[in-house]
Amino acid sequence: MPRHSRLVLPAVPLHVIQRGYDRQQCFFIDDDFVVFRQWLHEEAVIAGCDVHAYVLMSNHLHLLVSVDDAERLAGMMKGVTQKYAQYFNHRHQATGSPWDGRYKSCLVQTEGYLLTCQRYIEMNPVRAGMVRFPGNYKWSSYRSNAEGRRDGVVTPHSVYMRLGMNDSERRQAYMRLFQETLTPMQIAEIRAAANGNGVLGDKGFIASTPRT
Repeated sequence: MPRHSRLVLPAVPLHVIQRGYDRQQCFFIDDDFVVFRQWLHEEAVIAGCDVHAYVLMSNHLHLLVSVDDAERLAGMMKGVTQKYAQYFNHRHQATGSPWDGRYKSCLVQTEGYLLTCQRYIEMNPVRAGMVRFPGNYKWSSYRSNAEGRRDGVVTPHSVYMRLGMNDSERRQAYMRLFQETLTPMQIAEIRAAANGNGVLGDKGFIASTPRT
C-alpha cells in the first residue's frame, strides 16, 4: 500500500485511529467511554464533521468520518482528546497524556470500500475476543447502524442510506453484510492504509489521489 502524507479531501471519508500511550489502556470504566463519546459528538458538531462509524476499545479508537478540510479534522481531534486527557488524569490520578501522539488517518474510497471499512471498525470487539457479536458491545456505532438505536454521534453516509428505501430496509441490508466475514487480505489492506496515513481504495483511486 503506497504511503502518502496526511490528506483530507472534501466528500472523501477518512478512517481515523487514535491509540493510547504505548498501547496502554485509555478507557477503564463506563464513565470513560460515556464522557469521550459525548465530547466526540460535541466536537464533531463544532467542526462540521460527520461521524459515520466508531468504536472505542480499551486502548485505542477508530472513527470513520467525513470532513471538508484537514484543519477541521485536526480541530475535532484536538478538542476531544485534550478534554478527555484532562478528565482522565483527574479521574484516574494520572499525569501526562493518555494518547500515543497524533492520530493516524487514511482516505477511504467511497464506492466499494466505505462499508467494508465501516464493518471493519464495528467488528473490532469481535476480532479482539471481547464479544461474540458486534451488537453485544456498547461502545460502537453498530447498534445505531444495524439496530436503529439512537446515537447522537452517528451521521449515516449516503452509501449507507442507499442500502434501502427506509430505515428498516437499510438496517436489514446492513446486518446482512456482517454475514460475510472480512478476508485476511481486506483486513491487512485496511490496516496498512490506516497505519501508514495512506489511501484505501482501488488502483485507480489511489493513482488519482493528489500528493502533498
